[in-house]
Amino acid sequence: YKSIIRKLKAASPSLTFTSDFIIGFPGEAEADFEATVKLMQDVGFDYSFSFLYSPRPGTPAAFLKDDTSQEVKLARLKKLQAINEAQGDAISRNMLGTIQRVLIEGASWKNASLLAGKTDNGRVVDIAGDARLINTFVNVKITDVSNPKRLQGEIVGEII
Repeated sequence: YKSIIRKLKAASPSLTFTSDFIIGFPGEAEADFEATVKLMQDVGFDYSFSFLYSPRPGTPAAFLKDDTSQEVKLARLKKLQAINEAQGDAISRNMLGTIQRVLIEGASWKNASLLAGKTDNGRVVDIAGDARLINTFVNVKITDVSNPKRLQGEIVGEII
């Protein structure tokens, strides 16, 4: 898995990866969790989704013995999420000054006089622009990453 990720990043350095992580699955030992942490760090996942395991009636896992305390599960989740948040923030900061392809989705809910769109790696970007750009791709220079989950930018060059 990591070998494939390395090859993809070598071919396209701006490529980012995200995933879903279940924390506290029955039988998860400390070593299992630390292996997940190492994977998170090695791959450098970008704003992944992580959550605590919860049994689903009728599934085989619902019958597994779960002897990990809720306190331990919550501490593990908090640790993993802090690492991932830092990684995602770093990816956003590295986008400052770059040109990104952005799909304009509509008016920004933060400021109705701006448009909002998403980059190829899912970052929301607020930009000044005409409503006729909605549902089109534009090249945007990222000008502000002070909020790493909601970037600011300006349209540059031609509309794609």
